[in-house]
Amino acid sequence: MLLVKTVRKTGLDQAISAALRPWRKSRAVHDPGKILLDVALAVALGGDCLSDVAMLRAEPAVFGPVASDPTVSRLIDTLAAGGARALTAIRAARADVREHVWKLAGDAAPDAGGQVVVDLDGVLVLAHSDKQDAAATWKRSFGHHPLLGFVDHGRGGSGEPVAGLLRPGNAGSNTAADHIEAARLALAQLPRQYRRGRQTLLRTDSGGGTHAFVAWLAKRGRWLSHSVGMTITDALHAAVLNVPASAWTPAVEPDGGIRDGAWVAEIDAGSDCLVGWPTGLRLIVRKERPHPGAQLRFTDADGHRLTCFATKTASEAIAALELRHRQRARAEDRIRAARATGLRNLPLHDTAQNQVRLEIVQIALDLLAWMPMLALTCKARLWEPRRLRFRLFSAAAQLVTTGRRIILRMARHWPWTDVITGALDRLQTLPNPG
Repeated sequence: MLLVKTVRKTGLDQAISAALRPWRKSRAVHDPGKILLDVALAVALGGDCLSDVAMLRAEPAVFGPVASDPTVSRLIDTLAAGGARALTAIRAARADVREHVWKLAGDAAPDAGGQVVVDLDGVLVLAHSDKQDAAATWKRSFGHHPLLGFVDHGRGGSGEPVAGLLRPGNAGSNTAADHIEAARLALAQLPRQYRRGRQTLLRTDSGGGTHAFVAWLAKRGRWLSHSVGMTITDALHAAVLNVPASAWTPAVEPDGGIRDGAWVAEIDAGSDCLVGWPTGLRLIVRKERPHPGAQLRFTDADGHRLTCFATKTASEAIAALELRHRQRARAEDRIRAARATGLRNLPLHDTAQNQVRLEIVQIALDLLAWMPMLALTCKARLWEPRRLRFRLFSAAAQLVTTGRRIILRMARHWPWTDVITGALDRLQTLPNPG
């Protein structure tokens, strides 16, 4: 009920149906948009294959008529054959709905602080059979290596997907063309005022630290901020060793306190390690004592773990910039949530089919981000998919029709009944899409 109400109140059902109208046959019984959303709902509820829509089919009072498994499979094949045209239609619908959702969310929206933060990161998806473009990965496993993008909701929320680029398993971590394409997909998902504005910050790990990608970002420096991780090269390692002790500044925590055992410094703009990079680029290095038991790497120095990132932001202290970049680690939480929401495997054979599947996973993740944003409060907004399913979606209830009304009866002893009823009330008060 929570997810279905979210679909209806956000207008996602209308937007997806309109986007997929060209792929609806004249005498079709089931709407392609409804079929796609049913699969996305099944994935959001924990399903990992197309046939898991049977869970929705068993509850017609909640989900309405659900297509058969062969019909679902045929639609995926049809959209896969539609190629870029079908993907563009789905993505455009998601972008329009996202802008509407952020307006509905108000102060709970990701842009409430005046800035939108987008994190790009790769993820390995294992394959246990011979699928198209499945290949040996850099971790000596076998599968695919998609590149994902997430909007960071900050410490008070989770995050939502804005880019999903399916790549072969042997795709490199430092492929500039893929990072550029993923960045374009992510920016296209943002509300229009953030597609060309300094309020948008793009963050990556060291996989984005390539000359071509940083140059692409630098050309958009007037309307796009960035914070890109950099690989510790020999030249950079030598530059760190030459930094005087007086130049190191204590790193800070989000609450403003000092981070124990961590210091930050900026590499001199005339250093050899900046030769060949765009002008105005700032290299900021953090050194930190490793956690007990952690092994040092050959790039570490004086018993400290070194990390580095590049940015062109000139108006903030280096400790604040380092904290801003360190918070990119929240992308790992988003990846964990994606793995728990259909990205544990890509079950179809063809790459085009699995790209459609990746779009379905993103819709499911959108719903799992939008519902808490619009309906939950306090700590419940931080719940990841597994906890949402355990505490909210698996609650026993009964739908009763009486007096031309539909009543949802829930068990009073369920610990989170108040959370569910409060969320339903908040969704009910939202305006219906016009």
